[in-house]
Amino acid sequence: MSSQESLFDAPGGDAPPPPGPDAPLAERLRPQRLDEVIGQGHLLGPGRPLRVAFESGRLHSMILWGPPGVGKTTLARLVAGTVEAQFIVLSAVLSGVKEIRDAVERAKAARGAGRSTAVFVDEVHRFNKAQQDAFLPHVESGLFTFIGATTENPSFEVNSALLSRATVHVLKPLEPDELAALLARAQALLHAGTLSAAARERLIGYADGDARRLLNAYENLVAMCDGATELDEAMLERALGEMLRRYDKGGEQFYDSISALHKAVRGSDPDAALYWLARMLDGGVDPRYVARRVLRMASEDIGLADPRGLRLALDAAEVYERLGSPEGELALAQAVLYLSVAPKSNAAYTAWGAVRQFVRDDGTRPVPLHLRNAPTRLMKQLGYGRGYRYAHDEPDGFAAGETYWPDGVAPQRFYAPAARGLEQRIAERLAQLRELNQRAAADREAGAAAAGRPADSGAG
Repeated sequence: MSSQESLFDAPGGDAPPPPGPDAPLAERLRPQRLDEVIGQGHLLGPGRPLRVAFESGRLHSMILWGPPGVGKTTLARLVAGTVEAQFIVLSAVLSGVKEIRDAVERAKAARGAGRSTAVFVDEVHRFNKAQQDAFLPHVESGLFTFIGATTENPSFEVNSALLSRATVHVLKPLEPDELAALLARAQALLHAGTLSAAARERLIGYADGDARRLLNAYENLVAMCDGATELDEAMLERALGEMLRRYDKGGEQFYDSISALHKAVRGSDPDAALYWLARMLDGGVDPRYVARRVLRMASEDIGLADPRGLRLALDAAEVYERLGSPEGELALAQAVLYLSVAPKSNAAYTAWGAVRQFVRDDGTRPVPLHLRNAPTRLMKQLGYGRGYRYAHDEPDGFAAGETYWPDGVAPQRFYAPAARGLEQRIAERLAQLRELNQRAAADREAGAAAAGRPADSGAG
């Protein structure tokens, strides 16, 4: 439990007194009313879930899931305050079954006095299964309202039984304009010098959606530059030192860096790929964004030349969701290395683009009768499915000469496997199947000529 979070639990479990002038800036700026909250409009806007809970006074068990510094604890306190509930705080890092039992006894005492209780569990994902199970009967009976906060995916980290009894609310990182508004409040409270535009932009980029990170950095800057009428970029760099990287999140350098990573993977240079991955993570990019781009690389640049690449990229993304930083970053590095050394093919990417363009240009055509499903007698009478050849009943599991294209459309070739990795074998297999189709077409034409009639399409 951080020093800030330890301030939340006052004697008796009620709201603590207002923070003094020596309290951290983030604590002094903690919203005391709903209209002071910055961000999370998707939860707090008119008609939104938490706004409704506030206005109705009906508290429900919930899990607040989001990255650090987005207001999970603040919202929990404000929600409990709307119904004047006893507010008990537990930290999963420092608490165990004993503390849970103590909270239960306090909740029972409050119920006897006619008062409700909200139990807030910070970092609930750190409680083991037995500890989480200890809440179940009391949440079920309504003894208290359970509010959990987690930075990890609750689907993986919270017991399904507890998860089913709580509503999951996803909190988002603060947007740059929201961080700017928060920074303005901090400046007014501290009566500090004016921030230059460049310093403000870099400070907001450094915060990366984390309000606490922004306020801690700003407080440190003001303390080091006490008395300055203007706080510029050079002062900011001195105040934050190595913590502040020249990484323009969301700007040109951001996109240049992800482009360099992608091109290094495509170019089969594992060392350069690792370098750009480290640069991005060191600069503060959200590793989840990197994970999404790695998935894109697996589909776009490796494809069926090594289908294991996509699976490994998915595994890396899941591992990061479970472990977070820094442990989960190793899985991303492993995926980047694998994709860098894997055989490359953009055949799937190219084929998908080509077929989408073909469909846009060609328009909508009806499905041929022999390819339609016929679940009813009427459909069968109308010819649905008539003449369809079931491939598994054919030699080698392939219905040579069968056509799967709409009537009037000549067979197209969108997918051209590369001569690398597994796609080399795929190309060989496709060539064999096309040869069988050509033989079947030739046999059909020969049979039609002998019978003195035109050859059919092979559709049956």
